[in-house]
Order: sequence, then structure tokens, then C-alpha cells
Amino acid sequence: MIERLSLRNFKSIKEEVFDFEGLTLFSGLNGMGKSTALQSMLILRQSHDKHLLPSIGISLTGEYVCIGNGNDLLFTDAEDERIDIELIWPNSSLDLHFDYREKSDMQPILKHDEDINGSPFEESLFTTSFQYLSAERISPRSTYDVSEYAVNQRRSLGVKGEYTAHFLAEHGNDAISIKAYKHPDASTDYLIDNLNAWMSEITPGTKVVAKLIPEINKASLHYKFSSANAITANFRPENTGFGLTYVLPVVTAVLSARAGDLLMIENPESHLHPAGQALIAKLIAIAANNGVQTIIETHSDHFLNGIRQSVKSKLIDADNVCAYFLSRDVDSREHAVQVEKVVIEPSGRIKYWPKGFFDEWEKSLNKLIEND
Repeated sequence: MIERLSLRNFKSIKEEVFDFEGLTLFSGLNGMGKSTALQSMLILRQSHDKHLLPSIGISLTGEYVCIGNGNDLLFTDAEDERIDIELIWPNSSLDLHFDYREKSDMQPILKHDEDINGSPFEESLFTTSFQYLSAERISPRSTYDVSEYAVNQRRSLGVKGEYTAHFLAEHGNDAISIKAYKHPDASTDYLIDNLNAWMSEITPGTKVVAKLIPEINKASLHYKFSSANAITANFRPENTGFGLTYVLPVVTAVLSARAGDLLMIENPESHLHPAGQALIAKLIAIAANNGVQTIIETHSDHFLNGIRQSVKSKLIDADNVCAYFLSRDVDSREHAVQVEKVVIEPSGRIKYWPKGFFDEWEKSLNKLIEND
């Protein structure tokens, strides 16, 4: 499990240290750099996949993230032209420093300054135990791409969840590895059975139908809906709205995760109604409490409250959750983010609420009850 991330001169981060738990949340206003911490780790992953680490450097464009060139990467008010990224695990660490190349999408490593201990490239961030879902996920459609390499070699759903239909067609009858995932309404331990049960809490009676179409090298995805005495015909994803298809990769990623895996998910709440957002938070809390390290970027107070409820109901220990709020002082001369750590107590309460941290509901309520 990643224990700590340290960044220096990385995009809008001048110098910050992030301590991680089983479940780590990042939040903040738009454009405040909450994606930056995730991007630093994703850059390391994609550079390792390209065989650039640990000896050559980092690639700023690739499968997981596209930042641009060195000018887009280096902190605007950097005092020196170098970028530092350090990751610490219980038994290994990776402390890398990169030279600055303004117009290049490659930043070379400063070899004489690198510090590698243990076997960091055997940690989940760099192996098949890693899953990342971006905020821009695949839209509803009747057929989806297939990838033998992604699905069966890497156990990946794709950065946009584009291989979810293929994954379910191949692995839907696999047993879930974490028993705490089993939904009370699921009659078996199969992934597809539990997926349907969890999805049915978002839209009642949901049944996911995923099939391979070898003739055209595609996978199809449809939905059925059950009632007390009948099951509907297949519905195309285009006819069920964005919510189900957008959240399907999230639920699949969590339910297929194993202890020791690392999940990074941006905006898991996208296109979901409030109850659905809270449900996804509950499922993610269960995963994190059972050894799946999960790093989330979220805009949703419903998701946050779902985590708080999960802490209060002891689905996850308070000590296994941390949250960071990123903001910026508009009066500062530096274009640097400010990072505040938010602690969730065992009761689910938050003692200190930074200004701007999911406080819009309270602000709106106060305005509504003001006397005219």
C-alpha cells in the first residue's frame, strides 16, 4: 500500500506531502489541482510501461495522462528547474528527480540523484494489480471494443472503462475474491450476480447482459429490468441514460478487485442520483476496508457523506480514511495550491471544515432561510 507521496515543482504543487490510507479522497474547486496528485503517480506508471523508468525519464503523454510538455509540468514559480516525485511503501521507496526540458514531452531523470530502495516496481502501481478509471468514461453504445491483452493479461477495464463489456463477458462467472462484497440479494458468489444486485440498488431490477461478438471482434452490452413477475426484453445502453453505463465500470472495478490491488477512480459519482452516489461510496469503503487501496477524486458531498456513514457504521475504520482539500489563495503572488487534510472521526463527523469544502449546501440553506 502506498503510504506517502511527496511532490515538488509538479504543476500547481510547489511542495507538498500526502499521507495515504486505505481510502484517500481528493476534493477541491475546479482547476485547483486535485487531479495533480493522481497524475504524478499515473505518469510514473505510464513511463514504466514504456520502459523509461528507472533509467531514462518520464513521459508526459500516454495511456493514462496527457499533460503536454515540460512547460506544462513545471510549477510556474519554481525556484529551480527540476521536478521531484517520491513514493513510499512499507518495504520500498522511490525518490526520483527530473531535469526540465521546456518543449519536450519527455523529462530526463537526474541519475545521480535517484534513490530506489526495495522493489518499488513490484508494487501494485506498476503491476496488473492496478486499475485506473478517468472522469471521461465511455458513453452508452451497443457495442464496445475488445482487448485480449487488457482484459485477460492485465485485468484492465481500460482507462475509460471501454473494455468493461468484454471483461464481464469473459469474467462474469468468476467468483468475487472478497466475501464482504457479496450483496444480500445475490444468490451466488459470481461477479455478475453481485454486480446485478449492487446495480439494482441504483436502478431497481437491473440485469447486465454482456456478450462477445467474435464475428466483428466486439462485445455487446444490454440491460434488462426485472419486476415481481417478469423480466423485460433487452434495452440498448443508449436508451437507459448515462448513469448506468457510466457507473458500470466503477462497480465492476471494485467488485473484481482483490486484496492488495490499487484502484484510482475519478468522479465515481458522475451521472448518478444522490442515493446512487452514497451507495458507490459504501461499496468503495467496503473495498478499502478489505485491503484494496482506493484513491478517489470527487466533487460530491453525497459521496463524502456515504463515506462518513460507512465510518459511523464501521464498514471502514476512521483511521483507514483520509481526505485532502485543495484550494488556492487568490491574493498570493504564487500560483500554488494550498492543501488541507480533513479528518473524519469514528462518529462520522468532521470537526474542522475548511472554507469551500463541501459547504455549498449550508450556504444555500442559509440564504433560503434569510428574512427578506
